[in-house]
Amino acid sequence: MEIKISDGIVSRVRGADAPMTGLAIQARKVANFLPLSVRRAGADILHNVDDKYTGIRVNTNRGPVVLEMPTGDSAYRLVHQLPEPNEDGQTEVEMRHFPQIYKPQGIAHIMGQFLESRGFLS
Repeated sequence: MEIKISDGIVSRVRGADAPMTGLAIQARKVANFLPLSVRRAGADILHNVDDKYTGIRVNTNRGPVVLEMPTGDSAYRLVHQLPEPNEDGQTEVEMRHFPQIYKPQGIAHIMGQFLESRGFLS
């Protein structure tokens, strides 16, 4: 499923309404190779217009985790979104980042192994 967040409104994106940007296509490629355990946890492609990123959001048992697609020369970011700000006022914590040298299969594998080994998936 694909979700779009624009002006604070969350809506489902279907068929021809789905963005066809390079980031959206890359997110779909990675999502096709996600392990079954990640798919069962509820992996969705997320187009966040407000925060200006496209990624794959997984609803884990410890809260949502987002794999943000890189823009330009930046790296992929695996971010844990916190339900409430922590003591430092952060609403998200970057857990891992990795360069763009990996193919979609490798990115999906890294994400799945990281979530399983850290107890995010049951």
